[in-house]
Amino acid sequence: MTIFPGLAHIAVTVSDLGVSRQWYTALFGTPPVLDEEDQSGNFHHAVFALDDGTLFGLHAHQNADASSTFDERRVGLDHVGFGCTQDSLKEWRARLEKLGIAHGGIVTAPYGSGISFRDPDNIALEFFAPPS
Repeated sequence: MTIFPGLAHIAVTVSDLGVSRQWYTALFGTPPVLDEEDQSGNFHHAVFALDDGTLFGLHAHQNADASSTFDERRVGLDHVGFGCTQDSLKEWRARLEKLGIAHGGIVTAPYGSGISFRDPDNIALEFFAPPS
């Protein structure tokens, strides 16, 4: 049987591409590797290449309904978790604080530890480390 593949990319829809592009550039510490309109002209995307090879995309759709913010309690995406180690969680917490990004602190549970935070559209993000 073939091994199920890992994630190649994640794309989230944002209400203001300029604001989100700047916010994620600061978070990732690098600018997008791709930043263009798609061929149909229906949306613009900015794509970041993460260190592990995963691509993280921001999509801004024409005529998007930006009347409400992200809510993980609705059907769809709950959150995006970025994998890290237990040892690096304090460094990620310090980075979020340096960037002025509010977070919930390091929370430890039997299945691992994480730091939850949100992007400008309220999309739930997390740095997550499995237990040591």
